Amino acid sequence: MKYLMMLYADEKVGAAIPPDQMAGFMAQMAAYQQTLEKAQAFVGTAALQMTDTARTIFKADNQLVVHDGPYAETREQFGGYFIIEAPDMDAAIALAALCPAATWGKIEIRPYHPGYGPA
Repeated sequence: MKYLMMLYADEKVGAAIPPDQMAGFMAQMAAYQQTLEKAQAFVGTAALQMTDTARTIFKADNQLVVHDGPYAETREQFGGYFIIEAPDMDAAIALAALCPAATWGKIEIRPYHPGYGPA
């Protein structure tokens, strides 16, 4: 079964990290991806740009409304994701626990809905 691991962290804190230190964190994330690949659990990953580049849309009275940034104000922002393959939630949790992002933010793990999305 596929699981989406959504990585959350405070992007203002992240933006203040010196480039050499950030490069070290990104190297940890690359090593984590290699761990997933070796476990044959890796499906995909991506990092997202800062929330000030985001737009939230909805329709009201049949008109499109576009807001800058994320809809909800939160302390932590959705910054990237991994899609993994695991036999069950316990295995997905064990794989997510290895992710360095768990040390500086939170990871939400959610299974794909059966019958929807990519196989």
